[in-house]
Amino acid sequence: MGQRMKPDDLSNSAIRRIADISPYLDQMAGLAQMGLRQRSNLTHVENALRKHWALGQNSILSWTPSDNDMLILVVPHYAIAEYTSLQDGTMPPRVSPRFITELITGDRQLTLSQMQKVARLLDIEPQTIPLREPLSGSAVETHIIEKMIRKYGINYIPSRAVTLFDIVGFSLLTPFEQMTQLNSLAYSLNSAHAKMLEADVNLDFARSSSGDGFYIWNRDDGLEASVNLYHFMHIVLADNAIARSKSAPKIVPKLRACFHVGSCYEFHQAEGLNPTTHDFIVGEVTIELARMIEGALPGQILVGDFTADIVTENDNGEITLEPNIDAVTFMQRAQGNLSRLSGIVLSGERVTAIKCYLTGEDIGDGQFNIRRLTITDKHGLTRVAFNAKVNIYRESAQPILLGIQDRELPKEDERMAALTK
Repeated sequence: MGQRMKPDDLSNSAIRRIADISPYLDQMAGLAQMGLRQRSNLTHVENALRKHWALGQNSILSWTPSDNDMLILVVPHYAIAEYTSLQDGTMPPRVSPRFITELITGDRQLTLSQMQKVARLLDIEPQTIPLREPLSGSAVETHIIEKMIRKYGINYIPSRAVTLFDIVGFSLLTPFEQMTQLNSLAYSLNSAHAKMLEADVNLDFARSSSGDGFYIWNRDDGLEASVNLYHFMHIVLADNAIARSKSAPKIVPKLRACFHVGSCYEFHQAEGLNPTTHDFIVGEVTIELARMIEGALPGQILVGDFTADIVTENDNGEITLEPNIDAVTFMQRAQGNLSRLSGIVLSGERVTAIKCYLTGEDIGDGQFNIRRLTITDKHGLTRVAFNAKVNIYRESAQPILLGIQDRELPKEDERMAALTK
């Protein structure tokens, strides 16, 4: 798929997905001052880290510069769980789960004394990567190395926005129909991505199969990145709705979707013996989405009840924090920047306005509350979610109305009866 991306826009996405960084360096903001030797040095670091990673056999935890070398902590992929387990079934764990979580959260650079202390606690020896020249210590260079280290390790993300697209009735389809509908959904993802890039809305999305659909997240961090993911979700749903109106039965899937923000672990796996890596996530956010989707009706959009501290890290490694962002506040921010998407073209018609909101009951004088839906899953566990609507208005065509209106939702007892059938 052709993507109209400006060179500066490659900075985050390229660093995460490179097998060799050298083709990308000229296109990254702030790297014009980096000489050829320094670029070659970073390419050497990338190659060395990949060898230590050994196609996923090992995980790289931390790093520190040391004179003309670079020290890294490398452990077998299974060791991270073993460190927090009982030793020989009786001895206390070597370290606490909190220690490991802090070690794989955020920046991975340690001081030399911190590196030595962690190595002693984990009973491992730091590995040395000889460098072609000493690291400069610049913010840009450090940021690049941080992205490399995280690519070859397990990363804990306290607050990650994720959306789940689920194909309704997928298990009842023939294998050929399943393939066709998954392919249709994949095309809608790519089409929506292209439209957002054309509107200069940056999104570096990753996806992982749920079996009946896809988990989608933005590799970029921060509140704006999370809002962009939410907008991406409804552009995907709009593309799907248009395709359904024009297709034969069982060619284009009927979808339901959920959006949530929560913690997760991110990791990468090799494709067989190919060093190309693919992203995966698992954690509280994917568990909540999987359980929420069980209670979603065909065509419905659910937003989880979350409160999160959302961290934004720019290309120079500078951190800003948006504390206590809840679902209602998030939707207000999402509606506030929808004007950026006005002008995109859906099915040949220019979009003039988009409105997204959480639904509720009419309380008079043109005011509506926000209804909290209680969803009980097959395990008897309950969680709260909100019903979301998205209305997309176009110049000379009927509006695209996504989601289910509040008045059309079944009462709680009727909803539970439908879920247990």
